[in-house]
Amino acid sequence: MGREIDIEALCVERGLRVTDQRRVIARVLSEADDHPDVEKVYERAVGIDPQISIATVYRTVRLFEEAGILERHDFGDGRARYEAAPEAHHDHLIDVETGKVIEFVDPELEQLQKQIAERLGFRLVDHRMELYGVAINRKS
Repeated sequence: MGREIDIEALCVERGLRVTDQRRVIARVLSEADDHPDVEKVYERAVGIDPQISIATVYRTVRLFEEAGILERHDFGDGRARYEAAPEAHHDHLIDVETGKVIEFVDPELEQLQKQIAERLGFRLVDHRMELYGVAINRKS
């Protein structure tokens, strides 16, 4: 959605020690606009610092997730994928043919979800919506 979140600054704000390797991983995640999985984060991080191991990336991603800095998603492709925890709520549309993830916000949809929860006797406190589709006019 065109926003870059400074994950390194969030680490400092939450009291996490920022090592050189964590700084590289934070940078890769901050610059990502494609909800990468750990392997993609690793590929990009090694391009910056060849000394980073896949185990370090896994540990760091888990640490960032536990600190509320990253959000984990399962878009049905069998891989946990990550994005910086958004400051503002958004939903996802996943192209099941390409794996591309499109973030969107629809105020009417948000209001409808709230109304449905109220109709069922609940006050909506949070939700996550993932739509899965195929492009209508994709060229073969």
